Amino acid sequence: MHGAKQHPADGHPGQWVLIAPESATDPPKTPDSEPLFTKLRNPSTGEATLYLFNSGAQQLFEVKAFHEEYRSWFIGQTVQQDGRLLFVTPMDPLFMILYYLIKANKEQQGKFQPLNQVVLDSEYPSCPLLLKCADVKQYIHHVTEEKEVDSQKFHKYSQEKTLKWLKKKVNQTVKALKSNNISVGERVHAATYISGKQITDTKEDYVRYAHGLISEYIPEDLSKELLKYLGLPELRSPAPEPPLKKRKLSDVPVEAEEDYTKFNSSNLKTKKANSKMSAAQKALAKVDKSGMKSISTFFSSKPKASK
Repeated sequence: MHGAKQHPADGHPGQWVLIAPESATDPPKTPDSEPLFTKLRNPSTGEATLYLFNSGAQQLFEVKAFHEEYRSWFIGQTVQQDGRLLFVTPMDPLFMILYYLIKANKEQQGKFQPLNQVVLDSEYPSCPLLLKCADVKQYIHHVTEEKEVDSQKFHKYSQEKTLKWLKKKVNQTVKALKSNNISVGERVHAATYISGKQITDTKEDYVRYAHGLISEYIPEDLSKELLKYLGLPELRSPAPEPPLKKRKLSDVPVEAEEDYTKFNSSNLKTKKANSKMSAAQKALAKVDKSGMKSISTFFSSKPKASK
């Protein structure tokens, strides 16, 4: 566990508590190559998200926070008001670059361009650091078409190559899920199956769950294309199963628009009086009650005798 310092901005604290691999916090080789927390564009939503470049920007890490209300940290003799616990995990920078490749492909109508002209963002000045990450230039061909002119390489987005690469990512994720004995069936069917029903993990369940995980790092349109490419059928909700016991209640639910005063005790008495009488009650009603005393008179207090 590490305490990472940052420059205070927008009221944030000057340090965080985080769990990170050693490679994320290795000491810099030069004074200007320290690990860097910075905001980049989320490849799935396009929104600002916190990431970490390690020393020399050789590796990219995503930063996720575990947050509970009313939580603080005791650090030395001080109290850290921000009680979040940050988790730092390695991330493939190709996912980040892919966002800009797709964007440039639409804007430039499929023209070949140098990567340093594609991976640019005026709102996120740290964006070009993605190209410094190790192995980016070696693996960029997985998502682009390339051509070389005068010893300079030009690239453009290739959906066909990207889908093949993403399918490999899905298969790797499925393998990791199985090797770690992670059950996914109930998670996949949580929205379509009734709770408590026995569910077994199928191959489709693993692929669908892995697709969902990968989709957190790619645009929605590409996620839909990947779903088709994987040959996954559309997930449909089955017909609801009958309840174990039928409730003997009215089929009409009580809605908020109804007048709840009708459930008051006085109205309930009126409702009872107007309800249908049983056969015994009807027979008793026909009996001549003249000269009869009410049963309550036998239990009333006796009048005091006058002296």
